[in-house]
Amino acid sequence: MLSLFRRLMLSTEGATAIEYTLIASLIAVAAIASMRTVSGKVSNVLSTVNNSLT
Repeated sequence: MLSLFRRLMLSTEGATAIEYTLIASLIAVAAIASMRTVSGKVSNVLSTVNNSLT
């Protein structure tokens, strides 16, 4: 994965490098958004379990 980013950074084709950067940015934004959703659901489940145990 790291070698892929290194190759992209050294790419002489400017348009291709920009396109790959935009795609990587969109993937990162989607991953962050999904992690926030999942973390909220996990927190709710853990709170329910905690309440059931006490």
